[in-house]
Amino acid sequence: MDVTEVGAIAARIRTEVAKAVIGQTETVDLMLTALFCGGHILLEGPPGTAKTLLAQTFARTLSLQFGRIQFTPDLMPGDILGSNIFNFQTSTFTLTRGPVFCDLLLADEINRTPPKTQAALLEAMQERSVTVDGDTHALSDRFTVIATQNPIEQQGVYPLPEAQLDRFLFKQTLDYLSRDDELKVVQAHGAHAGMPDPAALGVEPVADAATVAAAIEMVSRVRLSPEITAYVVDLIRATRESADLQTGASPRAGAMLAVAARARAVLDGRDYVIPDDVKGLALPALRHKVVLSPAAEIEGRRVEQAIRSLIEQVPAPR
Repeated sequence: MDVTEVGAIAARIRTEVAKAVIGQTETVDLMLTALFCGGHILLEGPPGTAKTLLAQTFARTLSLQFGRIQFTPDLMPGDILGSNIFNFQTSTFTLTRGPVFCDLLLADEINRTPPKTQAALLEAMQERSVTVDGDTHALSDRFTVIATQNPIEQQGVYPLPEAQLDRFLFKQTLDYLSRDDELKVVQAHGAHAGMPDPAALGVEPVADAATVAAAIEMVSRVRLSPEITAYVVDLIRATRESADLQTGASPRAGAMLAVAARARAVLDGRDYVIPDDVKGLALPALRHKVVLSPAAEIEGRRVEQAIRSLIEQVPAPR
């Protein structure tokens, strides 16, 4: 597979997703980027902005094994990972696998469950394996988490710890649509109540596991020049020196931004990374990996403002 074929597949996925979800082009591009570089993505937005529908529709276009977990305050780690059940016929324990054993996992409203249950995903997201009763079980090589959370409600939610946020390649914030796009949504989905069915809306699979694996392998061959590498490192280090940020991004954040830039280059039909690839992904890749300083909070500044300022200040290679 070459970059032209990957770009064509991405274009078909965008077309199919648009049959069910309107006005989320940027988010779909980030989901494609995360998928093709083996990363995970966190979608944050108010209720009714199609976070769950977007994940379901995206999964349908890929013909991947789909799993969903609706996070609730009483959810336990075993409900995610599975548990060993004693088989009286064989007098042995057998693993009953949880929903995490899939290719594409929708972690719906991930901030509604306590940290103990949230942490059950840490190993799965970082190492693509889970440990149950001391035994390690491998997950799919294409295991990807699409998590959603609602930033409006403050009661009955548990903010994700920094270690968990650091496992996400991107954090994308979904806002309300423009008036024209909202008109299209009401016209398309205003006839029936309930969650729309992507299949009923004509969404068809356009890729499979082999295609995704080939695209991921293509991303690893994209050229990242020493100048671009230095630019990524300088941008990451600048977050640790900014007066607006109390905690900057880690070296892992730099490595994740570099591989994401490779995937974005492939989606744009190139086998080499340019500075605009890094600039375009820096905000969703870093907004959840840094912490705003108390002084900046008092002044009413936001993390997004601090990151955009750094993107403007750090010189990019020409």
